Amino acid sequence: MRYKIRHITEYLYADRVSHCYNVAHMIPRNSHRQTCLHNRVTVNPATAVASKRQDYFGNTAYHFEIQRAHNKLVITAESEVETAMQQASDALDFGVTCREASLELGHSKDPQILLSREFLFDSPMVRISEDIRAYAEASFDQDKSLLAAVMDLTSRIYRDFDYSPEATDVATPLEDAFAERRGVCQDFAHVQIACLRAMGFPAIYVSGYLETLPPPGKEKLIGADATHAWIAVFSPREGWVEFDPTNNSLASDQHIVTAWGRDYMDVTPLKGVIYGGGSEPILNVSVDVSRQE
Repeated sequence: MRYKIRHITEYLYADRVSHCYNVAHMIPRNSHRQTCLHNRVTVNPATAVASKRQDYFGNTAYHFEIQRAHNKLVITAESEVETAMQQASDALDFGVTCREASLELGHSKDPQILLSREFLFDSPMVRISEDIRAYAEASFDQDKSLLAAVMDLTSRIYRDFDYSPEATDVATPLEDAFAERRGVCQDFAHVQIACLRAMGFPAIYVSGYLETLPPPGKEKLIGADATHAWIAVFSPREGWVEFDPTNNSLASDQHIVTAWGRDYMDVTPLKGVIYGGGSEPILNVSVDVSRQE
Protein backbone atom coordinates (compact mmCIF):
# COMPACT_ATOMS: atom_id res chain seq x y z
CA MET A 1 0.00 0.00 0.00
CA ARG A 2 1.25 3.50 -0.80
CA TYR A 3 0.32 6.57 1.26
CA LYS A 4 0.94 10.29 1.34
CA ILE A 5 1.00 11.77 4.84
CA ARG A 6 0.70 15.38 5.89
CA HIS A 7 1.26 16.05 9.60
CA ILE A 8 0.84 19.64 10.80
CA THR A 9 1.67 20.73 14.36
CA GLU A 10 0.87 24.30 15.41
CA TYR A 11 1.77 26.02 18.69
CA LEU A 12 0.20 29.38 19.60
CA TYR A 13 2.02 31.17 22.43
CA ALA A 14 0.55 33.72 24.85
CA ASP A 15 3.80 35.72 24.87
CA ARG A 16 6.71 36.05 22.50
CA VAL A 17 9.21 33.18 22.25
CA SER A 18 12.68 34.60 21.71
CA HIS A 19 14.24 31.34 20.43
CA CYS A 20 13.78 27.58 20.66
CA TYR A 21 15.55 24.24 20.16
CA ASN A 22 13.51 21.20 19.08
CA VAL A 23 13.69 17.61 17.89
CA ALA A 24 10.86 16.01 15.90
CA HIS A 25 10.06 12.38 15.12
CA MET A 26 7.73 12.97 12.18
CA ILE A 27 9.59 11.24 9.34
CA PRO A 28 8.50 7.61 8.74
CA ARG A 29 11.29 5.11 9.24
CA ASN A 30 12.28 2.21 7.02
CA SER A 31 11.56 -1.25 8.39
CA HIS A 32 11.11 -4.84 7.26
CA ARG A 33 7.61 -3.97 5.97
CA GLN A 34 7.87 -0.27 5.17
CA THR A 35 9.88 2.09 2.95
CA CYS A 36 9.85 5.87 3.20
CA LEU A 37 10.02 7.02 -0.42
CA HIS A 38 10.07 10.78 0.18
CA ASN A 39 9.89 13.25 3.05
CA ARG A 40 10.08 16.98 3.65
CA VAL A 41 9.81 19.02 6.86
CA THR A 42 8.87 22.71 6.69
CA VAL A 43 9.10 25.02 9.71
CA ASN A 44 7.61 28.49 10.09
CA PRO A 45 9.21 30.77 11.16
CA ALA A 46 12.31 29.74 9.25
CA THR A 47 14.98 27.79 11.07
CA ALA A 48 18.46 29.11 11.77
CA VAL A 49 19.84 25.56 11.97
CA ALA A 50 18.23 22.29 10.87
CA SER A 51 19.56 18.76 10.41
CA LYS A 52 18.49 15.11 10.24
CA ARG A 53 20.22 12.23 11.97
CA GLN A 54 19.61 8.62 12.90
CA ASP A 55 18.96 8.34 16.62
CA TYR A 56 20.00 5.44 18.86
CA PHE A 57 16.97 3.37 17.83
CA GLY A 58 17.42 3.97 14.10
CA ASN A 59 14.65 6.56 13.80
CA THR A 60 15.10 9.71 11.74
CA ALA A 61 15.26 12.65 14.16
CA TYR A 62 14.84 16.17 12.78
CA HIS A 63 16.65 18.80 14.87
CA PHE A 64 15.98 22.50 14.37
CA GLU A 65 16.66 25.84 16.02
CA ILE A 66 14.74 29.12 15.60
CA GLN A 67 16.56 32.28 16.63
CA ARG A 68 13.94 34.91 15.77
CA ALA A 69 11.09 36.05 18.02
CA HIS A 70 7.72 34.43 17.32
CA ASN A 71 4.25 33.89 18.78
CA LYS A 72 3.38 30.97 16.52
CA LEU A 73 5.27 27.84 15.45
CA VAL A 74 4.09 25.56 12.63
CA ILE A 75 5.85 22.32 11.65
CA THR A 76 4.61 20.52 8.53
CA ALA A 77 5.93 17.03 7.77
CA GLU A 78 5.04 15.59 4.36
CA SER A 79 5.96 12.01 3.47
CA GLU A 80 5.27 9.29 0.95
CA VAL A 81 5.44 5.73 2.25
CA GLU A 82 5.00 2.22 0.90
CA THR A 83 3.84 -0.41 3.39
CA ALA A 84 3.24 -4.17 3.34
CA MET A 85 1.38 -6.69 5.48
CA GLN A 86 3.21 -8.61 8.17
CA GLN A 87 3.96 -12.27 7.46
CA ALA A 88 3.10 -13.50 10.94
CA SER A 89 -0.39 -15.02 10.66
CA ASP A 90 0.77 -18.66 10.47
CA ALA A 91 3.06 -18.20 13.46
CA LEU A 92 0.08 -17.33 15.66
CA ASP A 93 -0.71 -21.04 15.86
CA PHE A 94 2.45 -22.81 14.72
CA GLY A 95 5.33 -20.56 15.78
CA VAL A 96 7.82 -20.91 18.59
CA THR A 97 6.18 -21.68 21.95
CA CYS A 98 6.49 -19.47 25.01
CA ARG A 99 8.76 -22.04 26.65
CA GLU A 100 11.02 -22.34 23.59
CA ALA A 101 11.15 -18.56 23.17
CA SER A 102 12.16 -18.06 26.80
CA LEU A 103 14.98 -20.59 26.49
CA GLU A 104 16.32 -19.05 23.28
CA LEU A 105 16.11 -15.51 24.66
CA GLY A 106 18.02 -16.60 27.75
CA HIS A 107 20.76 -18.69 26.16
CA SER A 108 21.22 -17.86 22.48
CA LYS A 109 24.26 -15.89 21.35
CA ASP A 110 22.55 -14.82 18.11
CA PRO A 111 23.30 -11.08 17.62
CA GLN A 112 19.65 -10.14 17.00
CA ILE A 113 18.52 -11.95 20.13
CA LEU A 114 21.26 -10.32 22.17
CA LEU A 115 20.22 -6.87 20.90
CA SER A 116 16.56 -7.54 21.66
CA ARG A 117 17.30 -8.07 25.36
CA GLU A 118 17.74 -4.33 25.79
CA PHE A 119 13.96 -4.09 25.60
CA LEU A 120 13.37 -6.39 28.57
CA PHE A 121 14.12 -3.71 31.15
CA ASP A 122 12.12 -0.93 32.76
CA SER A 123 12.13 2.39 30.92
CA PRO A 124 11.08 5.93 31.94
CA MET A 125 7.34 5.37 31.37
CA VAL A 126 7.10 1.57 31.64
CA ARG A 127 7.86 -0.09 34.95
CA ILE A 128 6.97 -3.68 35.82
CA SER A 129 4.88 -4.30 38.93
CA GLU A 130 3.48 -7.43 40.56
CA ASP A 131 -0.04 -6.39 39.51
CA ILE A 132 1.10 -6.13 35.89
CA ARG A 133 2.84 -9.51 36.11
CA ALA A 134 -0.26 -11.16 37.58
CA TYR A 135 -2.46 -9.69 34.84
CA ALA A 136 -0.09 -10.89 32.09
CA GLU A 137 0.33 -14.44 33.35
CA ALA A 138 -3.21 -15.47 32.35
CA SER A 139 -2.25 -15.27 28.66
CA PHE A 140 1.07 -17.14 28.70
CA ASP A 141 0.62 -20.90 28.73
CA GLN A 142 4.14 -22.26 28.24
CA ASP A 143 3.03 -24.67 25.50
CA LYS A 144 1.12 -22.02 23.53
CA SER A 145 2.83 -20.30 20.63
CA LEU A 146 4.37 -17.01 21.74
CA LEU A 147 2.48 -14.97 19.15
CA ALA A 148 -0.83 -16.63 20.03
CA ALA A 149 -0.19 -15.69 23.66
CA VAL A 150 0.58 -12.09 22.67
CA MET A 151 -2.62 -12.00 20.59
CA ASP A 152 -4.56 -13.27 23.60
CA LEU A 153 -3.05 -10.49 25.72
CA THR A 154 -3.88 -7.96 22.97
CA SER A 155 -7.53 -9.09 23.01
CA ARG A 156 -7.76 -8.97 26.80
CA ILE A 157 -6.46 -5.39 26.93
CA TYR A 158 -8.96 -4.47 24.20
CA ARG A 159 -11.83 -5.99 26.22
CA ASP A 160 -10.76 -4.91 29.70
CA PHE A 161 -9.79 -1.29 29.05
CA ASP A 162 -12.07 1.55 27.98
CA TYR A 163 -10.90 3.97 25.31
CA SER A 164 -11.32 7.35 27.01
CA PRO A 165 -9.37 10.40 25.74
CA GLU A 166 -10.45 12.43 28.78
CA ALA A 167 -9.08 9.89 31.28
CA THR A 168 -5.34 10.39 30.66
CA ASP A 169 -2.76 12.67 29.07
CA VAL A 170 0.75 12.10 27.71
CA ALA A 171 2.23 12.27 31.23
CA THR A 172 -0.21 9.88 32.97
CA PRO A 173 1.76 7.15 34.81
CA LEU A 174 1.29 3.59 33.60
CA GLU A 175 0.10 2.45 37.02
CA ASP A 176 -2.76 4.97 36.98
CA ALA A 177 -4.02 3.92 33.54
CA PHE A 178 -3.71 0.26 34.56
CA ALA A 179 -5.60 0.78 37.82
CA GLU A 180 -8.40 2.76 36.18
CA ARG A 181 -8.57 0.46 33.12
CA ARG A 182 -9.01 3.54 30.92
CA GLY A 183 -6.91 5.56 28.54
CA VAL A 184 -5.85 5.94 24.92
CA CYS A 185 -3.55 4.10 22.52
CA GLN A 186 -0.43 5.33 24.32
CA ASP A 187 -1.67 3.88 27.61
CA PHE A 188 -2.74 0.56 26.07
CA ALA A 189 0.67 0.22 24.40
CA HIS A 190 2.48 0.94 27.67
CA VAL A 191 0.34 -1.62 29.52
CA GLN A 192 1.04 -4.33 26.94
CA ILE A 193 4.77 -3.56 26.86
CA ALA A 194 4.93 -3.83 30.66
CA CYS A 195 3.07 -7.16 30.55
CA LEU A 196 5.41 -8.60 27.90
CA ARG A 197 8.55 -7.47 29.70
CA ALA A 198 7.17 -8.89 32.96
CA MET A 199 6.90 -12.27 31.22
CA GLY A 200 10.47 -12.01 29.89
CA PHE A 201 9.72 -11.04 26.27
CA PRO A 202 11.32 -7.96 24.67
CA ALA A 203 8.78 -5.32 23.63
CA ILE A 204 8.98 -1.87 22.01
CA TYR A 205 6.69 1.12 21.65
CA VAL A 206 5.76 1.94 18.05
CA SER A 207 4.59 5.44 17.08
CA GLY A 208 3.01 6.30 13.77
CA TYR A 209 -0.24 6.70 11.89
CA LEU A 210 -3.28 4.54 11.19
CA GLU A 211 -5.32 5.11 8.07
CA THR A 212 -8.97 5.68 8.97
CA LEU A 213 -11.58 5.02 6.32
CA PRO A 214 -14.83 7.04 6.15
CA PRO A 215 -18.28 5.45 6.47
CA PRO A 216 -19.71 4.05 3.22
CA GLY A 217 -20.90 6.83 0.95
CA LYS A 218 -19.06 9.55 2.88
CA GLU A 219 -16.00 11.51 1.79
CA LYS A 220 -12.90 11.35 3.93
CA LEU A 221 -12.31 14.49 6.00
CA ILE A 222 -8.94 16.17 5.51
CA GLY A 223 -6.97 16.11 8.78
CA ALA A 224 -9.25 13.50 10.37
CA ASP A 225 -6.52 10.90 10.79
CA ALA A 226 -4.37 10.93 13.91
CA THR A 227 -1.11 9.81 15.37
CA HIS A 228 -1.33 6.30 16.80
CA ALA A 229 0.66 3.95 19.02
CA TRP A 230 1.02 0.17 19.15
CA ILE A 231 3.68 -2.37 20.14
CA ALA A 232 6.10 -4.91 18.74
CA VAL A 233 7.29 -8.06 20.50
CA PHE A 234 10.47 -9.95 19.64
CA SER A 235 10.17 -13.63 18.75
CA PRO A 236 13.45 -15.56 18.39
CA ARG A 237 12.10 -17.21 15.21
CA GLU A 238 9.87 -14.52 13.63
CA GLY A 239 11.72 -11.35 14.70
CA TRP A 240 9.76 -8.21 15.61
CA VAL A 241 5.99 -8.64 15.24
CA GLU A 242 3.60 -5.69 15.70
CA PHE A 243 0.28 -5.83 17.59
CA ASP A 244 -2.35 -3.10 18.12
CA PRO A 245 -4.15 -3.47 21.48
CA THR A 246 -6.38 -0.44 20.78
CA ASN A 247 -7.89 -2.27 17.80
CA ASN A 248 -7.40 -5.91 18.88
CA SER A 249 -5.31 -6.82 15.84
CA LEU A 250 -1.97 -7.49 14.30
CA ALA A 251 -0.62 -4.29 12.76
CA SER A 252 -1.53 -4.20 9.05
CA ASP A 253 -0.39 -2.31 5.98
CA GLN A 254 -2.62 0.53 7.23
CA HIS A 255 -0.24 1.01 10.19
CA ILE A 256 2.49 3.46 9.16
CA VAL A 257 5.55 3.53 11.43
CA THR A 258 7.21 6.83 12.28
CA ALA A 259 9.53 5.74 15.09
CA TRP A 260 10.04 3.14 17.80
CA GLY A 261 11.77 3.01 21.16
CA ARG A 262 11.43 1.85 24.74
CA ASP A 263 8.29 3.93 25.39
CA TYR A 264 6.62 7.20 24.40
CA MET A 265 9.46 9.34 25.77
CA ASP A 266 11.84 7.99 23.11
CA VAL A 267 9.57 8.85 20.16
CA THR A 268 7.68 12.01 21.13
CA PRO A 269 6.55 13.67 17.86
CA LEU A 270 7.97 17.02 19.00
CA LYS A 271 9.90 18.10 22.07
CA GLY A 272 12.34 20.84 22.90
CA VAL A 273 13.17 23.94 24.87
CA ILE A 274 11.69 27.42 24.40
CA TYR A 275 12.66 30.76 25.90
CA GLY A 276 9.58 32.82 26.71
CA GLY A 277 6.08 31.94 25.59
CA GLY A 278 4.20 32.76 28.79
CA SER A 279 1.52 30.31 29.92
CA GLU A 280 0.72 26.90 28.42
CA PRO A 281 0.54 27.24 24.61
CA ILE A 282 -2.45 26.25 22.49
CA LEU A 283 -1.62 23.12 20.50
CA ASN A 284 -3.35 22.12 17.27
CA VAL A 285 -2.46 18.92 15.41
CA SER A 286 -3.77 17.81 12.03
CA VAL A 287 -2.90 14.54 10.28
CA ASP A 288 -4.02 13.47 6.83
CA VAL A 289 -3.20 9.97 5.57
CA SER A 290 -4.11 9.68 1.90
CA ARG A 291 -4.08 6.33 0.09
CA GLN A 292 -2.47 6.43 -3.35
CA GLU A 293 -4.19 4.05 -5.75
